Amino acid sequence: MHPQRWILISAVVIAVAYVWLRGGFVGVLDTGATRAPAVAPVGQVEAQGQAVATFASGCFWCTEADFDKVPGVLSTTSGYTGGQVANPTYEMVSSGGTGHAEAVRVVFDPSVVSYERLLDTYWHNVDPFVATRQFCDVGSQYRPVIFVHNEAQRAAAEASKTRMGELFGAPILVAVVPAGEFYPAEAYHQDYHQQNSAQYRFYRFGCGRDRRLQEIWATRH
Repeated sequence: MHPQRWILISAVVIAVAYVWLRGGFVGVLDTGATRAPAVAPVGQVEAQGQAVATFASGCFWCTEADFDKVPGVLSTTSGYTGGQVANPTYEMVSSGGTGHAEAVRVVFDPSVVSYERLLDTYWHNVDPFVATRQFCDVGSQYRPVIFVHNEAQRAAAEASKTRMGELFGAPILVAVVPAGEFYPAEAYHQDYHQQNSAQYRFYRFGCGRDRRLQEIWATRH
């Protein structure tokens, strides 16, 4: 076979593999994908003894998986926030035209885990030195953001960001902004790391997320 044809075939295979790993074919037959209603930023307390935090650190599958490991976290929801379009779909957000970021809404028990502890988890699972990319995913929809729900969260987030800057001696490009309306992602994105564990592991490895995190923190422990 002609070398150029091999190159073309290889490029197509790589492109299809990336789309598959990024979930591009997940839910394509689910034309009526279940969507939960939007969640307003007000009403931080879900129920007595519960609180809410919202974080964006690139692919929401990974962010959700990272926070699910934290004792005291009661639930995590992948979704879209920070944009200008109501009820965005995954296709709309992933195209980069809505202004939303992939994010995760974390409901937690503050008597078990503090907001500061959640911030620590966040910093250990984000590349804080890039503003419009996280690992292999490029675009403003993957920007790193801490969405704060009240002034106490804002103060804690800003203080932790300052400490990170001092620790690394470099600009920290994670934004700290007020939480806005949060739109839960389609049902097939929820608990993706559990429902599609093999594809998730391939994606996370192929994206180089853990390699980059180890590189960032290698000399800081």
